[in-house]
Amino acid sequence: MGAAKFIRGLVRRIEPARLTVVVNTGDDETFYGLHVSPDIDTVTYTLAGAVNRAQGWGLAGESFNVLPALERFYGKPWFGLGDRDLATHLYRTERMRQGVSLSRITAEIAAAFGVTSRIIPMSDDRVRTFVKLRGRGAIPFQEYFVRGRARGAVEKIELRGIADARPTPAVLDAIRNSAAVILAPSNPFVSIGPILHLKGVREALRRVKSRVAAISPIVGGKTIKGPADKMLRGLGMEVSPLGVARLYRDIVGLLVLDHADRSYVESIEKLGMRAIATDTIMTTPERAAALAKVVLQGLEV
Repeated sequence: MGAAKFIRGLVRRIEPARLTVVVNTGDDETFYGLHVSPDIDTVTYTLAGAVNRAQGWGLAGESFNVLPALERFYGKPWFGLGDRDLATHLYRTERMRQGVSLSRITAEIAAAFGVTSRIIPMSDDRVRTFVKLRGRGAIPFQEYFVRGRARGAVEKIELRGIADARPTPAVLDAIRNSAAVILAPSNPFVSIGPILHLKGVREALRRVKSRVAAISPIVGGKTIKGPADKMLRGLGMEVSPLGVARLYRDIVGLLVLDHADRSYVESIEKLGMRAIATDTIMTTPERAAALAKVVLQGLEV
C-alpha cells in the first residue's frame, strides 16, 4: 500500500499528532459476518508501528490458526485474516451493530493502538467498489484484487452507493484547514477515486489547489505494486505520470514523479501544475521520509 509507506515516512518529518489521514472505505467487505476495513486497518497498524512490513498489511508476528478452522464451515479461505487482526474486526462489527458510526469506531480503534494521528473514514455511508472485467460481470474489488489477483482487462470501475454517500464533516474540514493536502501514491481509481467522488470533496480541493500535492504511483510505465497501470490501460488512459496528472489537473497544484519519468515534467506543467522529479521508490522508511521532505518543501510547509 503506497499510502501506508508514505505515511511511515511522513511521520518522520512532522509530528504524528499533526497528521490527519482520510481513508478510502470503498473496498470494505464482509467476511464471516465481520466488517473488514482493509485500508483503515493498514493505516492504523502502520501508524501504531504494528504493521507487517513484509506484507504491507496485517499485524507483525501474526498467527493464522482461526482461518484454517473456518474452512470446515465456509470452504477454502482466500482473504487473509490473522488471529489478532480478527479482534479489530470483531470490535468494529459489534460497535456497528450498536449503531455507532464508522468514524467514531475508527477513532476508538486508533486510540486503543496508541495512535495520535487522526484517521478518518471517507464517509459513514456505505460505498462499494466493483470492477467490471472484459467478458465478465462486475465483481467486488476484493474479489478482483485478492481472490482474482488483479487478473483480467478492466473495462469500468463502479462505485455503488456513491450518489447517496456524503463525506463526513471532518473530511471537508481537514481539506479546508490543513497546511498541506497530499494525495499519496495510491491507485487513482479505487483508493483515491472513491474519496474524490464524494459530494463536495473535489470542489473543496479545487479551492485549495495551490497547497495540494499528488505523488504519481506510476514509475517507468508501471506500478511498483497494485493494478493502477492495468486500470489506466484498460480505461484508455496513458500509463504514465502524465496520465495521472490529467486525472488530477483540476485539484492538484504539485505533482511529484520519479526520476525515471523526468521527461514528463514539461508536459505536466503545461496542464497548469508544478512538477518535481525525485526518488519515489520507498523501499525503506528513510527513503519514504526523504520523499516526504521533498513533497513538504515543494508545498513550502
